[in-house]
Amino acid sequence: MFYLDEPPRVVPTRVFSTMPARFRQTGVRSAWANANKAGQSVDSFLEGPAFDAQGRLYVVDIPFGRIFRIEGGEGGQGGGESERDWTLVAQYEGEPNGLKFHPDGRILIADYRNGIMQLDPQSGRVEPLLTSRNGESFKGCNDLAIAANGDIYFTDQGQTGLQDPTGRVYRLRADGRLDCLLSNGVSPNGLVLDPSGRVLYVAMTRDNAVWRVPLLDNGGTAKVGRFCSLFGTSGPDGLAMDEAGNLYVAHASLGHVFVFAPNGACIARVKSCAGETVTNLAFGGPQRKQIFITESKSGNVLVADAIAPGIALPRVA
Repeated sequence: MFYLDEPPRVVPTRVFSTMPARFRQTGVRSAWANANKAGQSVDSFLEGPAFDAQGRLYVVDIPFGRIFRIEGGEGGQGGGESERDWTLVAQYEGEPNGLKFHPDGRILIADYRNGIMQLDPQSGRVEPLLTSRNGESFKGCNDLAIAANGDIYFTDQGQTGLQDPTGRVYRLRADGRLDCLLSNGVSPNGLVLDPSGRVLYVAMTRDNAVWRVPLLDNGGTAKVGRFCSLFGTSGPDGLAMDEAGNLYVAHASLGHVFVFAPNGACIARVKSCAGETVTNLAFGGPQRKQIFITESKSGNVLVADAIAPGIALPRVA
């Protein structure tokens, strides 16, 4: 992690909202915790923040297959954390990790256990969209990004890492075709498109790096490179990008969101006020000038001022 002229400025956070006690699964064991947290008991693990058209924040709870909607206050302004209403939108047999809104209004979920799912927020019904490739189940889907034309990019992370660099990055085209863009990923996790939609950035958690993936006109990719490198016991997790092309990288063991300029220089670090397990983020608030961050271990959603307004999501052609 490097800076060129000046050290990265420190941006403070505050708690936007905390999962209410009534939703905490205290003392409940889960298969996800057994596989990912050495069997420790966790009462929740928040991820996948995304805003709907009404400015309401959605988050997922991975180990217990839950989707929540958080309301109250206006984009982080006004109202205390205890004044925000949490609604359980859906609970199902799965492990939802990433969540995004499609341009056509659907809510799409990257589910570690089931593949790519879709949610009807009115009924709470969760249905499969894509569960396998050529009859083979995915390793474990993690996150997704959606292009303006409706193409869905998603990561298939599973338990890959330096010992098994076979994580995959896919594109599900709007016409239903499925392309494998990368098959040598070192724990591919969060991903985001640049403002032009021609470059995909992918967090490779166990490589402790973010890869830059140019998207070619012929539908493939070439000259994939390591855009930035970090350190720590975990690594880069969720990604987001602002209109200026700055990349925001949530780091799951360092308690920060690191902000990298388009040339790769680290220009800011957003410091968690509530723990080190910073997993994902989304732009929101007035003119999308704030970032909302999941601190998964504590069950908190944090908020901070952004360097520049975030790219409007969902993207439109």
